[in-house]
Amino acid sequence: MINIQLELNKLLDYALNNKLIQPADYYYAANRLIDLLKLTEFQKLDITTDYDFYIVMDNILQYAYEQGIIESDTVLYKDLFDSAIMDCLMPRPSEVNQTFWSLYLNDPKEATDYFYNLSQKSNYIRVDLTSKNISWKTPTEYGELDITINVSKPEKDPRDIAKARNLPKTSYPKCVLCRENEGFSGNLNHPSRHNHRIINLKLNNENWFLQYSPYVYYNEHCIVLSEHHVPMKISTDTFKRLLDFVDLFPHYFIGSNADLPIVGGSILSHDHFQGGRYEFAMMKQGFKETFTVKDYPDVEAGIVNWPMSAIRLLSTNKESIIKLSERILTLWKEYSDYEVDIYAYTDDTPHNTITPITRKVNNRYEMTLVLRNNRTTPEHPLGLFHPHSEHHHIKKENIGLIEVMGLAVLPGRLKDEIPLIKHALLTGEDFSSDSDMYKHQAWVESLRRKYDEITENNVDWIIKTEIGEVFKDILAQCGVFKDTKSFMRFIKLI
Repeated sequence: MINIQLELNKLLDYALNNKLIQPADYYYAANRLIDLLKLTEFQKLDITTDYDFYIVMDNILQYAYEQGIIESDTVLYKDLFDSAIMDCLMPRPSEVNQTFWSLYLNDPKEATDYFYNLSQKSNYIRVDLTSKNISWKTPTEYGELDITINVSKPEKDPRDIAKARNLPKTSYPKCVLCRENEGFSGNLNHPSRHNHRIINLKLNNENWFLQYSPYVYYNEHCIVLSEHHVPMKISTDTFKRLLDFVDLFPHYFIGSNADLPIVGGSILSHDHFQGGRYEFAMMKQGFKETFTVKDYPDVEAGIVNWPMSAIRLLSTNKESIIKLSERILTLWKEYSDYEVDIYAYTDDTPHNTITPITRKVNNRYEMTLVLRNNRTTPEHPLGLFHPHSEHHHIKKENIGLIEVMGLAVLPGRLKDEIPLIKHALLTGEDFSSDSDMYKHQAWVESLRRKYDEITENNVDWIIKTEIGEVFKDILAQCGVFKDTKSFMRFIKLI
């Protein structure tokens, strides 16, 4: 039997200790909670023992289900109600913005620390789920690549899928990135955002908003979204916005997914960026070739030592970075080199675009422009500069901004498949009769040929190392230029 009064007292104690509410807010928050849970009174109790926040939340959600307040005990229904509970303990958006910008006046890091902590403690960032992701680093000649098996996003329950089919269609909010999500209750087709808060920004004299990703892949993984529901578009304005952002938050990097299918991110319908406080492997790599641009003597430029085709620009002159980035983008969008299978167009369909990444290093602007092409061929119907079919057993999804920088986000199915691969390597088992695992058969056989001895002591290291090697090879496959000589043919046009 769940003692709901005790659980509510623990939750309020948690909110006070983590500064979600102030002492003056206590009974206001308590009354909002009892209203949500259809109780007639609140009993204040002394909390004298330790408790786990996530167990407290689970108990309250279970109580809500048992009392018929939520109609199902599926993950989705509980998530919808979970955010409503936490919203009872949250400051209003205007208060969050006022606190953020007040702290910013002292130090931008203090402001982002406050907002990141609020996003975690309010359970908007699902720390309990993201901590279940399986992550490691693989050393390569390009530095340590980050590998993450994404198990944090819960799969939909078939019962919820069935119910969602009968819901009336709605276009509000238009997508999960729209500013209208702030405080939205959600439904079976759209996540709840009761406890969602965003920070107002000015980038390139336009209204943009800062939030954190609920499923962070790296430290302080943030999303910066346009006020308007407009499609992704890489342009001169993109470069201006990115540079304005690092002026505001010099301790963060920021980048944009490409704006074309296959080489872009999962959401192309709403212009947005991703950033955070993390140094990826690509950022640590220097130049493998430098070059100068006659009109820009104040810009240091070069080809990054990276498996994808990346140009890096460094300067204290913001305007020079913008103009040179614009020149490179304009040239690249029209560039074809049939010798290396680069076609700018198929009929009137464009193929070339850029993934830009910006940060400040030693008071200089650093703009990295990764050249992308989304052409498909009969041999590679999902994309020529995309993970090729021999690697689809590990990853076949788009290589977006995060992967471009050196962090592989791999599908959750690998969590269950890796133990079976391990067993096969140790026992010699064959996957030829297993329809789900047969996709790994050729790779497993290649590992047996590569390693003279596979034992319990080294098998985990072998699997992790070789998954990292697959990711490295995928990055090379996504590189439009496979050698410096062909890359320099484009560079000379700049």
